[in-house]
Amino acid sequence: MSSSMGSGMFPGQQPPAPHPVGGPGGPGQPGLLPGATGNRGQAANTLVDDLEASFEACFSSLVSQDYVNGSDQEEIRTGVDQCIQKFLDIARQTECFFLQKRLQLSVQKPEQVIKEDVSELRNELQRKELLVQKHLSKLHHWEQVLEDVSIQHRKPSDLPPPGPLAFLEQASASLPPAPLKQS
Repeated sequence: MSSSMGSGMFPGQQPPAPHPVGGPGGPGQPGLLPGATGNRGQAANTLVDDLEASFEACFSSLVSQDYVNGSDQEEIRTGVDQCIQKFLDIARQTECFFLQKRLQLSVQKPEQVIKEDVSELRNELQRKELLVQKHLSKLHHWEQVLEDVSIQHRKPSDLPPPGPLAFLEQASASLPPAPLKQS
């Protein structure tokens, strides 16, 4: 079962080579893009390739026939946990690579970082302005509903309170007229 862990990817794929510990792009460490390591003659794995391969390994470990038909749940759980941990480690390395590139960019071209920050702030302001407009329109709608309800409740109270004579007048108005006697 443990032998299926290394070859638990899609058919025809080989598992990625392990990375030395350290920052990406360093000596012996693969870069993010092909050719970033300086070994242009070799087909070196990149972080993106390794991230993709580890994701495929996670996915295939979940749908592998060995795991579906397996009876040892603890062994299955351990194998899946190892695949997920490897994926998370490579994802952290990829994130580290991007953070290092971002740091280099901020040192070499600080105006670019400021432009990006200003653009993000403008987008955030537009998003919040749209949200405020949406809430205001809802507020106006509900104010109108409350006003309509209060008008409906006010109409019966605007009439004078019915007294005994008002009741008789109202009752007699609803009766059909009496026929006149002719003599």
